[in-house]
Amino acid sequence: MQLTQVHSELKKLKLAIIQTRDVAAYLNLSTAHSSKLLARLAQHGHLVHLNRGWWAFPEKTDPLMLPEYLTYPFPSYISLQTALYYHGMISQIPTVIYAVSLARTRIFKTPLAEISIHHVDAHFFFGFESLGDQQIKIATPEKALLDTLYLSPAKTQLFRRLPELELPNHFNLKKANEMIEKIRSPLRRTMVKKQFEALKLAAG
Repeated sequence: MQLTQVHSELKKLKLAIIQTRDVAAYLNLSTAHSSKLLARLAQHGHLVHLNRGWWAFPEKTDPLMLPEYLTYPFPSYISLQTALYYHGMISQIPTVIYAVSLARTRIFKTPLAEISIHHVDAHFFFGFESLGDQQIKIATPEKALLDTLYLSPAKTQLFRRLPELELPNHFNLKKANEMIEKIRSPLRRTMVKKQFEALKLAAG
């Protein structure tokens, strides 16, 4: 199969991100052969290699889509500084896309963006909504802030100090307090509660 034909066939799928094994099934080719074809398409700039087995059409892919594919089969959602900026709670634009996941903490450097994944306990994996045509999962204002406080003791020290923060008018204090109570660790729950109370006082 000619490379131009492969490219044309894949564009018919109208997908932004594809997986090697799915391409193999769609084109009725071996996984190894499909991988070589996809790599050649990437060399010509038609695709971007994201991670093992995952490829993206750069013109169709919103970088905020990437975490869910990079942590597959574990779920993830946009949070932390990225979600805080999205909700207008901080003014500094993050240079990295931050996400929370059930997958282990790690950094992915892709041609489209650098993605910083941070693990949370399964009992604290909630509080996000799906936005746009791509159904990008992003934390609510309350959960984005609490995720940041929850991860403040992490060894990376990325979340030890919050940038100047502004709570939006629609920030739901009751909902945030209910979320804090779902933290299983008593020590971490107490820590998050104290930090959250201090932030509320600072915000007036």
